[in-house]
Order: sequence, then structure tokens, then C-alpha cells
Amino acid sequence: MYNHNNNNNNGRLPVHRETKPPPIERHHTARYIAHRVRESLTTRVSKVICSIFLTILLVAGIVAFVLWLSLRPHRPRFFIETFSVPGLDQPGGFQNAQVRFKVTVRNSNQHMVFHYGAMQGAVFYKDQQIGSARLTEPFDQGPKTTKVLDEVLTGATLTVSSQRWAEFQGDRSLGKVPFRLDITATIMFKVSTWRSETHRMHANCDVDVGPDGSILPIFRSKRCPVYFT
Repeated sequence: MYNHNNNNNNGRLPVHRETKPPPIERHHTARYIAHRVRESLTTRVSKVICSIFLTILLVAGIVAFVLWLSLRPHRPRFFIETFSVPGLDQPGGFQNAQVRFKVTVRNSNQHMVFHYGAMQGAVFYKDQQIGSARLTEPFDQGPKTTKVLDEVLTGATLTVSSQRWAEFQGDRSLGKVPFRLDITATIMFKVSTWRSETHRMHANCDVDVGPDGSILPIFRSKRCPVYFT
């Protein structure tokens, strides 16, 4: 008799199941363990050195920033306090014309000294110079101090013709007369034994006077722009 079951079994391919080998137990030698310990110690030491180095850099950066803030020079601060043209309300006032002004100069630095060369002052009307004078001899201005410049331009230091005075009168009839005071000097910054290069300083003070020849309130104690060349 023909056996169908045998025939079916004979037609199948044998299946081989793979079995996982038992885990291999690794026995580390003393040399291997010592090598791993050295690697671990080297890594830790490297991390410690890097941490110390980064900390030093951070502290140095903070110290440098603080020093920069404390030593960073602030420009001199000029403020126009008073400005007047006495006799402006008199048609013939040009014969005894005067220009009076007072300016304060402030050094707001904590540790820095300003060394100024001789200061020069010049008064302009519509960009035309009408007078000038030396305001100071060379001087040092210490930290957190204020210098007062009080000057009168008249006679040889002031040139106002009858035609110019007539122009003043024309502006006066409109309510104000515009002037500009320019102050120039050489300046050098000093901290302890350190000295900067010498720069040319300019302070430009725009100011209007009213019909009575006195500074208008809006310009009183106004800060003047300062720049260097």
C-alpha cells in the first residue's frame, strides 16, 4: 500500500534550528584592569584641568570687563550756563558790543584725568565768526570735578560792525538771535602712569538769545556736543 504520509514527509526540507552558544565568560587580566584604571584616571585628570582652565578664563574675562568699565574714558561734558549780548535792545549798541558767556566743563570719570592744552573760544553768528579769545592756559582736570569757563568778549576780541548789529536787530524783531559758541583744545587722557595720544577736542554750543539779549531758558544748562579730530 502507498503511504501518503511518508510521501509528504519525504517532500519536506529538513529544518535545522540554531541554538545560541552559551555566553563566554571573560576573565580580565590584571594588566587589562590596570590599563582601564589608568584610562579612567587620565580622563578625570583631563576634565579637572579643563575645568580649572575654563574657570581661570572666566574669572580673567570678568576682571577685564570690570577694569574696562572703570577705565573706559567718558568724554568731557560741556554745558552752557549763561550767554548774553548786553545792549542788544539798543540800535547803537554795536559801539560797546559785548558777548558774555559761562560754560561748565565736567570730568565724570572715576579715575581718569584730563590734560587740556590752552582752550580757545569763538563766537559765531550765522556761521560767521564775530569774536574769539583764549579761555584758559593748559591745565589738568581731575576725576569727578567741574571747571567753570567765564568769559567776556569785547573790544579787540569782538568784531561787530553796524551792519552786523543791524542783522542782530532784524533777528531780534522775530523773537530770537541765534549764536554758536565753539570751544577747542588739545586733550590727553591720563590714568596713573598711562598716557593716551593727544587729540583735538571740539565742543559746539548752539544758543539763542531773546529780545533782551539774554539766553533763552530752553538753552540754559544745555549740554554741548563734543567730538575729536
